[in-house]
Amino acid sequence: MPSSPIPAVIADALALAHPSWHPILRAGLDAVARANPAYLPALALAPYLPTDQRLFAAFSLPRDQVRYVLVGEGPYPRADSATGVCFMDGAVGSLWCETGLSKPVNKATSLRNFMKMLLVADGALSAADTGGAALAPVAAAALAGGSIQTLAQLQDNLIGHGFLLLNASLVFRTTVAPVVDARAWLPFLQTVLDALRNSGSVPTLVLWGKIAEQLRKLPGVEAFPQLVSEHPYNLSFIQHAGMQEFFKPMRLLSVKN
Repeated sequence: MPSSPIPAVIADALALAHPSWHPILRAGLDAVARANPAYLPALALAPYLPTDQRLFAAFSLPRDQVRYVLVGEGPYPRADSATGVCFMDGAVGSLWCETGLSKPVNKATSLRNFMKMLLVADGALSAADTGGAALAPVAAAALAGGSIQTLAQLQDNLIGHGFLLLNASLVFRTTVAPVVDARAWLPFLQTVLDALRNSGSVPTLVLWGKIAEQLRKLPGVEAFPQLVSEHPYNLSFIQHAGMQEFFKPMRLLSVKN
């Protein structure tokens, strides 16, 4: 049975993806349409996040440069925050303030806990004390130089290490549970992972949270090296030894030459 035509507003969003991804993403959309013909037409008529055609913004990295696939839950539920790139909150500019992490970072719970985990991994914080008093001298040192200052720099560092920063659901809607939208996007993610698995060097899957863990049930995913943890909106994520060990060598909060 032929798939339903891809709505133009969704097909047009491919423009923000690197050209090396275009045939794969189109095939993924066709897979979504075959599995659930009504899904994409209904999505095209409904308000969803991210806005401004950023549905596929995560695919800016050329396909042959992907070394890690980090999968979160879904876009931030705020229009100014949802960027189409997982954990990259568009409302965040500066990472630091004189007393610790900036207010926008603290508002973005998952990003805040991710940064605290990185600081623990770097040895700048103790896992037993990541509160305001402990953060103040860390922030002062960061503002003095040697550390990245903005979220854009953190995103650049992640991409520079070869991270494809995906969400299990590419959209957030106030009227639909994230797990429902995530289920609809599984054929799309299956297509993306199949392409990566068959492209030579198989990247590592980093899965954060129960919705992202659903990808482990897809055929062929067992071929990927995998790291799994709770979602970063849980405070326990800060103390996750596996995540600390994984990210420590990358020093993502340091300025890259």
